[in-house]
Amino acid sequence: MQSETPNAVAPVAIGLNAVLAVVDGAHPKVLCVRGADELWALPYGPFDPARHRTFEIGLRDWVSRQTNVALGYVEQLYTFGDKGREAPAAALTGGDSAARIISVGYLALASEPAAVSTSDTAWRNWYEFFPWEEWRAGEPSILATRIMPALARWARRGAANERGERAARLALAFGLDEAGWLEERALDRYELIYDAGLVAEAWRDARNAGRDLPQGYEPSPGEIGAAMASDHRRILATAIGRLRGKLKYRPVIFEMMPDEFTLLELQLAVEAIVGFELHKQNFRRSAEQSGLVQRTNRLSQRAGGRPAALFALDRTGLAERTKLGLAIPRLRVSPGASSGIA
Repeated sequence: MQSETPNAVAPVAIGLNAVLAVVDGAHPKVLCVRGADELWALPYGPFDPARHRTFEIGLRDWVSRQTNVALGYVEQLYTFGDKGREAPAAALTGGDSAARIISVGYLALASEPAAVSTSDTAWRNWYEFFPWEEWRAGEPSILATRIMPALARWARRGAANERGERAARLALAFGLDEAGWLEERALDRYELIYDAGLVAEAWRDARNAGRDLPQGYEPSPGEIGAAMASDHRRILATAIGRLRGKLKYRPVIFEMMPDEFTLLELQLAVEAIVGFELHKQNFRRSAEQSGLVQRTNRLSQRAGGRPAALFALDRTGLAERTKLGLAIPRLRVSPGASSGIA
């Protein structure tokens, strides 16, 4: 009797992705590279166990060689391995498109955007990919005109239990309940928008995985935020949510500040990240009382306005307050409570 041939096991490749974030003026930016499909992607490369003792060493090596940017602060984000993700398999597996790609994502922070040397590498404003997350000038028009009506229709489809689950997810992610809009739920919002088929990646991934296409019409790659290669917009949303949440309980914002800064510059950096304006007096008071900053005897000489006191990170205070972030006093009413997007 002839024995059956066991099913072939698809090869697995481990990739490393970096979300390298900076605040450039009033703009939160991430380092991007141009993919083979002409879409922007996060810097990525294979983990080589023969060369790299750890994932982080591999990440630093790959990013440095791919972008000529040396990473500073780095922390691991999440492992992404969903079946059917449009991964850069050819780049990671030597052309084996059948390989399953497991990506380990990292968040890295820098105080300024390093110079880039090629047209295929650029610092991109992350609100280019997530325009609905930018509330500093008021409610983003794309929410009321496109996203919320489409999500409301999506939430009403399906069986009763499915409709209830979708409605609950929508209320939680977009601040339609008592909690209001929570900036750290950036990933929840993107995944809802993806599940409802409102971004080009949802249609592309369904085709590649042989799944049913989403209902509704297929959006263009830039219709609801710029599309990204692979599942890199999901990875970026994970990083944004992590960083926004971490501002409240870790002093990570100082990884993104120069050695000396005014309190206004510190406030503008926080506002750029969280996506809404802060109450100036309350923020200034909380920063000065945090024990994390100390006033220098120097004044800012930057153009535009009166000279302002320069502050620096208090290293002694930092050592004693590694589990303390900055208060984030909102100036605007919480989105969802009275903005009319419900």
